[in-house]
Order: sequence, then structure tokens, then C-alpha cells
Amino acid sequence: MNFKETIKPFFWNEYSNSFSLCLNVGEYKNELFQKRSDEGFEGNGYDWASLARVFLMEKKPLLEETIKFDPEGSMFCAYSSKKEALKEFAISFKSACENDTLIHDLFLKAELD
Repeated sequence: MNFKETIKPFFWNEYSNSFSLCLNVGEYKNELFQKRSDEGFEGNGYDWASLARVFLMEKKPLLEETIKFDPEGSMFCAYSSKKEALKEFAISFKSACENDTLIHDLFLKAELD
């Protein structure tokens, strides 16, 4: 398995003491966010972070203390000092995003940031 290929369009960054998973927003899964645009969701980095928080709470609660978010308008970013924990999040979150039923269910629980 090629990790970087598996998580596309998310991308991985490594720094001296931390790791990040990022996504340039606006194309991937845009239709998901459009379903709640009347509530103010735009599909920006903050909306992705809200979705990722719900995913962590429901599907990976043991990682909640380890994974942090630093979104911007045009970019989603999750980061951690624990490489393997963030890799586990990256693979499982991407997999969830590819499961339309699951990701729609999780998104219904997301709140505007």
C-alpha cells in the first residue's frame, strides 16, 4: 500500500516534531457540503474540521486527544506529534469519505465552526 496514494487528495507533511494531513478544499466531496449550504456550510477548511471532529468522536475516540486541527478558509489541516496516530486517522478518515452513506451520516452531526 502506498500511503500517499491511498490518502489522495489529502496530502501529508512531516516536520521535525510534528506531522500534518492537509486538503486543499473546494473540489473533493463538494456535493456533500452543498447539501447543507442553506445552513451556512461552504466546504471550507473549517467545515472539513467540523466533519473530522465528528468522525473522531464517533469512529476513532481513542485518537481524539492526539489529533488537533488548524483549518483555514482554503485548507483543512489536521496535525499531531504522533505520526502513527495521524496516519491511522488519515487512512480511516479518507476511507470514511469514500463511503457516501457513512460520510453523509457523520456530516448530519457536524456543526458550523
